[in-house]
This record gives sequence, C-alpha cells and structure tokens, in this order.
Amino acid sequence: MPARSSASRPVAGDVIGFAIQWEGQDHGVLWISGDTVLYDGVRAVARRLKIDTALMHLGAVRFPVTGAVHYTMTAKEAVQLCRLIKPRTVIPIHYEGWKHFHEGRREIEQEFAAAEDSIRSQLRWLPLGVPVDLEVSQPGLFMRDSEGSF
Repeated sequence: MPARSSASRPVAGDVIGFAIQWEGQDHGVLWISGDTVLYDGVRAVARRLKIDTALMHLGAVRFPVTGAVHYTMTAKEAVQLCRLIKPRTVIPIHYEGWKHFHEGRREIEQEFAAAEDSIRSQLRWLPLGVPVDLEVSQPGLFMRDSEGSF
C-alpha cells in the first residue's frame, strides 16, 4: 500500500503500509497505514479499498535535523483520512514512547472528539503493554486481554 515519510518528498527511504484480507472477511480489509503522512497516494486507498479496521501510525513524528517535516500523520490528518476511508474501527498506534513523537494520546483524543460522530464513534484504544486478541466481527472490533476482559 502507498506510504511516504514526508508530505513534500520522500526523505527517509521507502516506507510501506499493508492491507490484509482473508477468507470470510465481510466488512473490508484490515489496513495498517505504516509510517506515512497524508498525501494523494494514501488518499487513493479510499477509492481502492473497503476498510473495516484501520491501524493508523500517528504521533506527528519530527526530527530536529529536518525541522517541521513530519514522518507520520498528525491527529488532524487522521481525522481527514477517516472521512475518506470510512473505517468501521480506527485504532491509533505508534504515537508515543520516543522523543520524536510530537502528538500523543491527548492530542489524538482532542482531534477525534471534535470530529463528527461517524468518525468519533469509531475510535478504539489498545492498552499499552498488554497483549490483546483482536476479533473483527460485526458490529465492530472487539478486544480482549488474556483474561478475556474489556
């Protein structure tokens, strides 16, 4: 799947996203954005795929050496992309734990909270550091830990 490490031009080498489909999947693919910014190649995913669950690499990654150039989507870009791809479930990932992340959970929550309900209601958070089984099922994504709770 298309991915790019900066909006204006690739600066960090090749990056990639994934669309995973398996037999019996009724509501679209599992899409993993990869470390990408929002650009026309990623926007084209909305025309090419029906997405059930989107794992979105966020965090607005920036490095001092490249200034304002960012390497992963901002929360605002994630909301814009959700309007296009219309996933049933959105799971933010890869947004904290290193100095190069410039938007964490708080910023992501604020941006999604300001979005329309059709976007806001799709947001799901995975607990950090806890193994989770994901079951893609109607009417959405259900998560449980090793004890079967959530």
